[in-house]
Amino acid sequence: MNKGANGAREAAEALAIQALNFLATEPARLSRFLGVTGLDPASIRAAAGESGFLAGVLAYLAEDEQMLVAFAAEAGVKPGAVDRARHLLAGGEWERDVP
Repeated sequence: MNKGANGAREAAEALAIQALNFLATEPARLSRFLGVTGLDPASIRAAAGESGFLAGVLAYLAEDEQMLVAFAAEAGVKPGAVDRARHLLAGGEWERDVP
């Protein structure tokens, strides 16, 4: 993996952690996420170190357009950046933004 791809992966991981924090700040959002994933709060910390889990967090977020838009606004990114990060964390290749 080249330096640009490593940086993109780190940015994708950071965005996913930010998304997880976004979910955790609202008890109703976190409760629903835990219910859908079957995780308990204690297991999230261990799971957060895995790319597949982080990709899943972003996929979960993207399933609800209103929540996706709210997260993107809070994170200062375009909603499409969430899907690109999810794709990368799920094992896809780095995709550049094309103007």
